[in-house]
Amino acid sequence: MSAPKEIGHIVLNVTDVERSTRFYRDVVGFQLSRYRPDGTGAFLTCGVVHHNLALFKAPAGARPTEKGAIGLNHFAFKVESYRALQAAHKRLVESRATIDHIVDHGMTRSVYFLDPDGIMMELFSDSYATEEEGLAYMKSTRGGAVPMDITAAEPPRADIPRLTLPGSANRPPAATSAWTPGSSSSSPAVRG
Repeated sequence: MSAPKEIGHIVLNVTDVERSTRFYRDVVGFQLSRYRPDGTGAFLTCGVVHHNLALFKAPAGARPTEKGAIGLNHFAFKVESYRALQAAHKRLVESRATIDHIVDHGMTRSVYFLDPDGIMMELFSDSYATEEEGLAYMKSTRGGAVPMDITAAEPPRADIPRLTLPGSANRPPAATSAWTPGSSSSSPAVRG
């Protein structure tokens, strides 16, 4: 089976495209790649591809979703370093954006915030030097979110625990069956 290669972009419906464009460009740090002359849409980039984020004018009368509603919970954007995350947090505070929470997930340090329409977003920096180390940490722990002080010096990286599964030679258990929509199982099978 072919699998998606990467997440290409996210599209948000917003009440005011100009206001949201200023926020995502001037506060979050995206670059503007295209702005529709009629003000109905904007396309922003992290600087590598044509666009990572699109902002579309929401239809008249559209209501924001409630926190915890079915659908997208939040979307995360990676910054270069912990120092860059601190600078982004400072810009968010200076712009009076609502900071929802700031946590150390072990493999990342994250700042969760609300955009001008109350949409939850996350900026994060990796804790480990390589993606492989971050994945090893993710696979070997139960996870978590420890509140942290983003204004403090960068916390030390957690050691990556050695995953030990009985009789597995350190391999995750194989799924016994695949979950498909409409199956009687209440959740997808766990896959390592």
